Amino acid sequence: MTIKPPLRDLDITTADTGFYEGFNPYVTLGAKIAIGLLIVWAAVWSETAGNVLTAVRSTIDANTGPWYMAIVTFFIVTAFALALTPATGRLKLGQPGDEPEFRWFSWVSMMFGAGIGIGMLTYATAEPLNHFGSNPEVIRGLTTANGADNVRDAFKWSFLHWGLSAWACYAIVGLSLAFFSYARGLPLTIRSGLTPLFGRALEGPLGHVIDVVAVVATILGVAVTIGYGVSQFASGVFYITGAEWLMQDGVPTVSAMLAALGVVMTLSVISALSGVGRGIKWLSNVNMGLSFFILAFLLVFGSTLFALRGLAVGLWDYLTALPWMSVRLFRGDGTGGVVDALAGWQGDWTIFYWAWWIAFAPFVGLFLARISKGRTVREFILGAMIAPTAMCCIWFAIAGGTAIDLTLNGGAGDAITGVEISSQLFAMIEVMLSPGWAVAMSTVIVVLLLTYLITSADSAILIVNTIAAAGDDSQKGRVHIVMWGVILALAIGALLVAGGLDAINTAMIIGALPFSLVMVLMAVSLLKALIRDGRRRAEGQDTTTIPAE
Repeated sequence: MTIKPPLRDLDITTADTGFYEGFNPYVTLGAKIAIGLLIVWAAVWSETAGNVLTAVRSTIDANTGPWYMAIVTFFIVTAFALALTPATGRLKLGQPGDEPEFRWFSWVSMMFGAGIGIGMLTYATAEPLNHFGSNPEVIRGLTTANGADNVRDAFKWSFLHWGLSAWACYAIVGLSLAFFSYARGLPLTIRSGLTPLFGRALEGPLGHVIDVVAVVATILGVAVTIGYGVSQFASGVFYITGAEWLMQDGVPTVSAMLAALGVVMTLSVISALSGVGRGIKWLSNVNMGLSFFILAFLLVFGSTLFALRGLAVGLWDYLTALPWMSVRLFRGDGTGGVVDALAGWQGDWTIFYWAWWIAFAPFVGLFLARISKGRTVREFILGAMIAPTAMCCIWFAIAGGTAIDLTLNGGAGDAITGVEISSQLFAMIEVMLSPGWAVAMSTVIVVLLLTYLITSADSAILIVNTIAAAGDDSQKGRVHIVMWGVILALAIGALLVAGGLDAINTAMIIGALPFSLVMVLMAVSLLKALIRDGRRRAEGQDTTTIPAE
């Protein structure tokens, strides 16, 4: 039986005139209303909003662990299977004559900057230090908290959270969108990734709802990243200037974070208005260059041998333990013992990260698709997973390894571990250098952080604008770009007022849950499309070339 040709077009409604000309009014207004209600609720009824968010998160944390562990493992297996299978790995994300728009360095720089750069600066020092003090091996009594026998496990768990699992989430969404948009000619929007399952039903309310869910998840996922970024930005400015209003009891004040947010979002909107090929590309190259500069500094002045040894054994431990770390679920029994401690640790770290990466996936995935036209499936998956994972592991080993060594062997005491998470990188620099040089290096880190913040925020603005415009990525509607920047800033600011970073984290976890189902359907849809394309090719059908209109 001959398989029908694939669907090559979706008629997504867009307004012909008026303020929303060229935009899908249902998605645009639906997303704005949803985010607007959250902003008003968090700003006007701050205490109630904080309590409700906390209660909802407790329910989600208690029930979604198995789901998140299972689907992230599914994404890793699916991504590598598609890359390593010859029939799918060599497929081009585009038409036969399409070539990549960006050179390899710029391509990887933009992926890394948009996907994980801010979090890396915040957590490269803090996460290995935290796992050095507590992780499942410590909880089970297999290693010693803050002891030399726990260094390897500190790296192993850090690499798990920032390695292949995170980038598999991004790669699945990005690959799906790039395939259906560039090989099939469908709009560059989330609903296109589900066409093999739902067909033309996606032209109506079902498709609108899917895109609204993607926009809301993107706003909330980016809010977490920007929230941590402005917190660290405020900490860095405090270490440089000593201005007391920036910090209170060792934690950045809400006023400081709101001021930093205003600076970041203003610059982000300006960059977004310049488009991907100019502002975002230029900033991505700058922040990658500054990242290499700071890495070189840490290699020269940090604990080089300790860090490189940690990188080697940590990577080995991580890769060999990845299968069981990916599927091992710790279930509490309510007795308050070791089992409950393990479940609590996994919920606070691993499950939180999986939700964060999923909430971030519509933004990063669509951005990866936007910059990857003309590459093969294998090149896309390996480039989007291996290169960023390697960069993260190097960063965590060198920055985190130096912090651990200074704490364990360098006489730092609690100078690094005793400060809030967003301040630990700057505290480490103060331990390493004289006051004058510490200020100079902290300034470089703050500049790098600012470029990462702008890159993530302006990329998110453009991606949300693309989804609202039914997949049109031409940066049209400059007023709308500004409006999405304002909406993102207001959402982050309102959640900071309602409960600080905890409120932002909770809102993100809530927003990630519905999109996690969309992601699973996108992966299944992609597999179905590729399998059916194989059968079409066997029948002599053309599966990629878009017929001329």
